[in-house]
Amino acid sequence: MVEWNSVLVVFYIYIVGVVIPGPNFVAVTHTAISSSRKHALALVAGIVLVNLFWAASALLGLGTVFKLFPWVALGAKFLGAVYLIWFGFKLIKSANIVQENLSSKSMHNSVMSSFRSGIVVNIVNPKSIAFYAAVFSAAAPSSVNISTLIAMLGVVLAIATIWYGSVALLLSSPTVSNAFNKFKAKFNYLCGTTIVVLGLKQAFSSTGN
Repeated sequence: MVEWNSVLVVFYIYIVGVVIPGPNFVAVTHTAISSSRKHALALVAGIVLVNLFWAASALLGLGTVFKLFPWVALGAKFLGAVYLIWFGFKLIKSANIVQENLSSKSMHNSVMSSFRSGIVVNIVNPKSIAFYAAVFSAAAPSSVNISTLIAMLGVVLAIATIWYGSVALLLSSPTVSNAFNKFKAKFNYLCGTTIVVLGLKQAFSSTGN
């Protein structure tokens, strides 16, 4: 039997957690505006898949593992921060590269690359690690039956898909994309710098603990 009170707690906690801007949001925004709708949706698919992984891990005891072995959590956050810094500098570098004539094959490969990027960005995202290990796992009951677990994961799937999917669809619309075309280089600089700052902040936070 589904414990709906517990599901509602997860629902409210997750909505708050997912709408707070972080590396995932920046990645979706950048891809939607600077690339294409299918690339953005592929990125979203990767992010949503990892959200399900983190949610299931949290419900099955990820928070307990991190409490018993805090160095694992710190190590994961630090490595995630390093990746974000690298990813941010990659975006900044891309601001100096004009890609006007992409072949259909490269476009196909880049769609798959967007999906993989969504997985990597979220799985090493320090914000995701901290949220699921601390806030999400604390809000969820210590033990749940399978039907409640499935309902909670369904909530995570629905919210993540609707939120990030809506951002991707909105920002990849022709009107928005065309408006940002003239500012593409500056936009890449902005997104890259934002991610680098988030990564540096997390890196210093991890080493300071």
